[in-house]
Amino acid sequence: MKAVILAGGYGKRLRPLTDSMPKSMVQIAGRPIVEWQLLWLIKHGIDEFILCVGYLKDKIINYIGSGQRYNVKVGYVVEDEPLGTAGALRNAAHVLARGENFFVINGDIITDLSPVSMLGKIGDAIGSIAIVPLPSPYGIIRFDSDMRVKEFAEKPTLHDYWINAGVYLFKPEVIDYLPEKGDLERETLPVLARQERLIASPYREVMWKSLDSHKDLEEAESILLKAR
Repeated sequence: MKAVILAGGYGKRLRPLTDSMPKSMVQIAGRPIVEWQLLWLIKHGIDEFILCVGYLKDKIINYIGSGQRYNVKVGYVVEDEPLGTAGALRNAAHVLARGENFFVINGDIITDLSPVSMLGKIGDAIGSIAIVPLPSPYGIIRFDSDMRVKEFAEKPTLHDYWINAGVYLFKPEVIDYLPEKGDLERETLPVLARQERLIASPYREVMWKSLDSHKDLEEAESILLKAR
């Protein structure tokens, strides 16, 4: 199986770390984000990777190389200007349109969910999207019908609400839905949803963390060190 990792972002909210390195090369628990992603996907049997790179691309290419030291094949597709997640994927169309399904991974997540479990769920849809319960960014207060406070819950998981986990399985036909510039989340996925061509793959009890801020990095490092 082939996986595309969207690793071309600037990571502006992670400055000054990203002044001298791309977001995917920011280190967590001793490894760059992109290496954590490779090791996770390799564990699930994925052995061919396309890295969509842009900003400070040489930092990623020089570190990951051809994939030989991971016993996998790694290739690169370069965007000369920011194209967004959908545009970056379209830019890689020439290495994807070969009749086989492929995974797409946002370059700023850490997770242990099993992507291969999505394979049997896509059916006649064009894509499947991994979803996870919403992790509340705040502590919440629970109270009874008399308005008496019963409990303070620190950043619970809100199981009635689901969010995009940034892990996708697509058929090659998705390329027809990709703009030259723009994001999957705003341009492509809503169209597939309206046409009922997108399947949700829920994951309930998994580790998942989006890496958007310095606080996210600290929390992800704590999670990974505990897992180790």
